[in-house]
Amino acid sequence: MTLEIITSDALSPIRHGFFTRHGGASSGIYAGLNCGQGSGDQSEVVQINRARVAGAMGVSPAHLAGVHQVHSADVVHVGDAEQQNRPKADALVTATPGIALSILTADCQPVLFADQAHGVIGAAHAGWKGAIGGVLEATLDAMEALGGARKDTTAIIGPTIGAQAYEVGPEFLERFLDEDPAYGCFFTKGAGTRLQFDLPAFGLHRLRGAGVGHAGWTGHCTYSDAAKFYSYRRATHNHEADYGRLISTIRL
Repeated sequence: MTLEIITSDALSPIRHGFFTRHGGASSGIYAGLNCGQGSGDQSEVVQINRARVAGAMGVSPAHLAGVHQVHSADVVHVGDAEQQNRPKADALVTATPGIALSILTADCQPVLFADQAHGVIGAAHAGWKGAIGGVLEATLDAMEALGGARKDTTAIIGPTIGAQAYEVGPEFLERFLDEDPAYGCFFTKGAGTRLQFDLPAFGLHRLRGAGVGHAGWTGHCTYSDAAKFYSYRRATHNHEADYGRLISTIRL
């Protein structure tokens, strides 16, 4: 099976891709293109999958940069062609050609950034904790530090869990209302006391509020399409022991 890569016209001609699970070597609950080095999948198979992604991006596997994601607002500047380790952070930026920045997700938002005018790119992992904690804004700050400009930056959210599948409790709503009462608009009533949270709408709100030139979402829900996407929440509902990780990448 060949790789399936979702792209956005808004990011073109910058080379990028939100990879689905199609075209990988993993099997079982990880079947497909599992790129999660922290998953319980066979490490050799994960490396095969990552090498396929690197090849599709036109870089060596050593130039496929990533981070040890911890749901923070921390951003790493990748300046060397070859990354020596994976620091704890949730976003990466670079102005160096030949480096593919990568983010892993399984319901959280993968966000790819490009300022073509100034030759600066970024990638962020933005679940609800990272998004409310400021990882998107921090990524833009880090891009500006490399010479980028928010007004010239395009930010695209890739496959993430959609509102119809993201059921939360009232305590989750309170966390957001404590931050800003206006955030209630991202919740709709669900069954009983439950609510449905619109994560991509919240991500778009934060990006636009931060002053990006253009923000968009590919429109894909990870939970709702098991053939294409891994989903932490779906795996939990199915009582599976683990789950695969999707990869999203961008390079100059």
